[in-house]
Amino acid sequence: MSAFDAAFDFTGKTVLVTGGAAGIGRAVATLFAERGAQLVLLDRDPGVGAVASTLAGSGHLGLVADVTSKSALEQAVASIIERYGRIDVLVNNAGVARLAPADSLTVDDWDLTMAINLRAPFLVSQMVGREMLKAGSGRIVNLASQAAIVAIDGHVAYCASKAAIVSMTKVLALEWGPRGITVNAISPTVVETELGKKAWAGEVGEALKRQIPTRRFAQPEEIAMAALYLASGAAGMVNGENLVVDGGFTIQ
Repeated sequence: MSAFDAAFDFTGKTVLVTGGAAGIGRAVATLFAERGAQLVLLDRDPGVGAVASTLAGSGHLGLVADVTSKSALEQAVASIIERYGRIDVLVNNAGVARLAPADSLTVDDWDLTMAINLRAPFLVSQMVGREMLKAGSGRIVNLASQAAIVAIDGHVAYCASKAAIVSMTKVLALEWGPRGITVNAISPTVVETELGKKAWAGEVGEALKRQIPTRRFAQPEEIAMAALYLASGAAGMVNGENLVVDGGFTIQ
């Protein structure tokens, strides 16, 4: 096996993807499975088990869990360790976008955004990180957003949560890097998942595309490839970074 092939071979690796039943999470799971990984998909969607069964290979697991529940996350991580013995890669992908002008956003929408977009990735990283620290190795990839870098109208809670994810990523990378774990983030532009297509349909989407130097939105598979790279042997010296996949939107 060449050095290149070895770097991107995930045979024998256990990969946990939150929000893995659809969209970016499903694309990430699909790609890792194709590279030989054992996948665990965690999602509130009851169909997550069926999604796991469609992945290349066998023995993948779909777990139904609410990421806002600490006890549910503890149970999920414990069951993964019991079944597979370790978690080699964590992709924190689950997220929500509750949008409204800052002067009218409800406290409930703010709290839900922070619970799913920030508290949950912290809790999962903490729980899985403890297991990775025991093993002396691991890769964590957090899904942030271009909204972590630039202001977007109506996105006050979303922007705040994603900016915090980037900061959290840096702290975890600093603390855990010396102990064999790298932690990085990915900040995509709009991604053409089913939800993304609906949210940015019509002229509002076309107007935004005209502001992106590449004149298009990202595909889920492109974000999955970024995650695969950051989790691979090729990225062993990439730690605490925020990989922006936005077609150049935030360089302007």
